[in-house]
Amino acid sequence: MAHDDEDQATFVAKTGVKLSELSGLRVLDAGCGGGRYAKVCGEAGARVFGADHTRAVDKARELCQHLPNVRFVQADLKALPFPEGSFDFAFSIGVMHHDANTRAVFESVAKMVRPGGRLAVWLYRRNQGWQEAINSWLRNRTTKMPPAQLEKWCIWGARAGGIPIVNRLANKVVNFSAHPSFENRVCDTFDWWAPQYQYHHTVAELLDWFETAGFSQLQVLPPEKTGLVYRWIYEQNLLIGSGVNVQGTRL
Repeated sequence: MAHDDEDQATFVAKTGVKLSELSGLRVLDAGCGGGRYAKVCGEAGARVFGADHTRAVDKARELCQHLPNVRFVQADLKALPFPEGSFDFAFSIGVMHHDANTRAVFESVAKMVRPGGRLAVWLYRRNQGWQEAINSWLRNRTTKMPPAQLEKWCIWGARAGGIPIVNRLANKVVNFSAHPSFENRVCDTFDWWAPQYQYHHTVAELLDWFETAGFSQLQVLPPEKTGLVYRWIYEQNLLIGSGVNVQGTRL
């Protein structure tokens, strides 16, 4: 199912880069998955290289087959097959925290950015201690489930995500997606409970990584959604599945 407008809006919100700025840039999509954001960049005129350690790159190639300026490579983000300083802009949305060592992935990707180039990273936000404890306890079990069994539970979560009030309150305790599309809710919920590794981080932590890696002009990017209640919940670290999001320029 195509969600081009949504993908474009999410890309802009989570990178701080306008589509009009991408034309002619050499761009790295670090953890490209199925290629949704590589497609956004390629259609905006960038020369894009998407990297992912999984066979999702096959799906990404198919999605972007109409874009000769977009290429993909299956590779560990900690051992990318590019010279340091190769890219004008690099971004990673919701990927680095699924490695055994989030910071090692960050440092590897950061080295790919040329001086004067930009990097944007989105990581899972660390929630309140009681939320972390509940979801960690559950994930210790869901990560051991056969995929077919876990998918059945995620379908129930997706159904709950479509119920008003339930999707505003219950998913602050146990995470399930409230995306408008049922198909997306199933996929998003599965992506939360299935991965072996899932680390949560703070804004201060991510800012420190950027500074240590030699980046300046740091911007803490706000969440895509607005509203006073939403922002208050977000700022109190009560929104499970939300992120910490920073963009910076390499010195």
